[in-house]
Amino acid sequence: MIRKISRKPTTPGEILHEEYLEPLGLTQKSLADHLGCDIKVINRIVNGRTAVTAEMALKLAAAFDTTAEFWLAAQRAVDLYEAAKRIPRLPKPLPNLAT
Repeated sequence: MIRKISRKPTTPGEILHEEYLEPLGLTQKSLADHLGCDIKVINRIVNGRTAVTAEMALKLAAAFDTTAEFWLAAQRAVDLYEAAKRIPRLPKPLPNLAT
């Protein structure tokens, strides 16, 4: 069953900024240095211009004592929301699958 998504999900970047960077007093630069990546990568995630990859999810999970699944679930919710906006109409279930 496909569920209509009514509101835009919180992006991983919003979560990263609001729940981790700000409360912990971290800068994007300090996080990038800690994770061993370019600051541009963190900035793009925070600003919603790039998706959290599996590799980045693993790094964020290790740094913030969360799980990679947490970061990927947030990204998946955003991806599905955006995909649903691009598809004007979904097909109906196949007749032999209807219960």
